[in-house]
Amino acid sequence: MFLILKIGCLAAYALALAGLAGLINSELAGRMLSVSAVLLTLHVLELVFMFKHVRKYRGPLAVSVLLTLLFGLLHWKPLAQRRN
Repeated sequence: MFLILKIGCLAAYALALAGLAGLINSELAGRMLSVSAVLLTLHVLELVFMFKHVRKYRGPLAVSVLLTLLFGLLHWKPLAQRRN
């Protein structure tokens, strides 16, 4: 299930970038920019408030921050549930 949601996040970002590049029509581009802006804003808030879980990632912290900005709770929720 998480994989499908992660693909959806990536698709939203990709369509927003395609809209900025002028590769899709302006109506869809505007919607996707709005969706991506909302997603990114929510994920930034998640990063701030759930940083203690983001830090539990076993790789570099910068990678965990990037994954949180891309996927939000789809990244940090499994980390929060894991026992150390």
